[in-house]
Amino acid sequence: MAVTLAEVAAHAGVSPATVSRVLNGGYPVAGGTRTRVEQAVEELGYVANGPARALAAATSDLVGVLVHDVADSFFGILAGSLQSALAPTGSGESRRLAVVCNTEGAPEAELAYLTLLEGQRAGGVVLTGGAVEEPGHTAALTARVTRMAAAGAPVVLCGRPPLPVPPALPVATVMFDDRGGAFRLAEHLLSLGHRHIAYIAGPPGLSTTRERLGGHREALGRHDPALPEACAPLTVHAGFERAAGYDAARELLRRGAPFTAVAAANDTVATGVAAALREAGLRIPGDVSVAGFDDLPVCVDTAPALTTVRVPLREAGVLAAQLVTGRRPLPPGGITTLPTELMVRGSTAPPPSGGSRP
Repeated sequence: MAVTLAEVAAHAGVSPATVSRVLNGGYPVAGGTRTRVEQAVEELGYVANGPARALAAATSDLVGVLVHDVADSFFGILAGSLQSALAPTGSGESRRLAVVCNTEGAPEAELAYLTLLEGQRAGGVVLTGGAVEEPGHTAALTARVTRMAAAGAPVVLCGRPPLPVPPALPVATVMFDDRGGAFRLAEHLLSLGHRHIAYIAGPPGLSTTRERLGGHREALGRHDPALPEACAPLTVHAGFERAAGYDAARELLRRGAPFTAVAAANDTVATGVAAALREAGLRIPGDVSVAGFDDLPVCVDTAPALTTVRVPLREAGVLAAQLVTGRRPLPPGGITTLPTELMVRGSTAPPPSGGSRP
């Protein structure tokens, strides 16, 4: 039997009206009270708009698309491709409304949007971008995804690892080969003769950061077991914005350790790195090679064009749309890994004859 709103209220020690205010949002509720209600909802497995659990087919044409930052080209391309692919392709297919939810990478916002989408009986959800790897958040996210999928709303995890949900549920994972891409990029720099390679990693505790940094270090270690430790002082964790890349490059210059190449967490960060290096009077790639990740459209227009790793964002958007609408069946195990591709352009070259940054 479905859990009722009255049961949630009793569990939290509040009135049903207070529970309704918390679930509907837009009403002032004290922080401690809101926390008690949210915990009760989680512990009891309450689904707002209870008939959605009993009538699994009673879902709307709304598909929620959660992104970290819609202004970021990575997420803009992915969400745009997904939204276009949600349009019906045949006379018998219904139209789907994509609602983009901007989480700013905050775990609490991710959970809050899922709760709202659950209350709206969304017909499906696509979660994009790296996952925050914190056990408490992973457990809470798994519970919400499991509940939505069990109520008949397919869920697609796009660009993040799978969650430990029951295998029979309609939950699919579309992963990028970030680790392999970072490995090939580091191999490219090593093949040019670079040994002092700086790395601007993304924020710690994020799956994308772990995979890309892991691939980079693996390539260094395979070439020379001493290289990962030797290059460790040249690793800086930063955000995924241009300003973060600029500040990280300035920090590397301030430290004074020699480097002849910089691999950045993404292309946006790489543009900030390049700006800081030029400001310091260094030539790209004459003095320092610079590489990015993702292959955003701007890469071919930078001067020089940016060496990077192509992530198939448009293809991923189409695949996610097909999976969340049931136009494509779930693959075996529910996981699809899309390949990445090294794109060598003018921003990387052999190190200067001196062997290190001037």
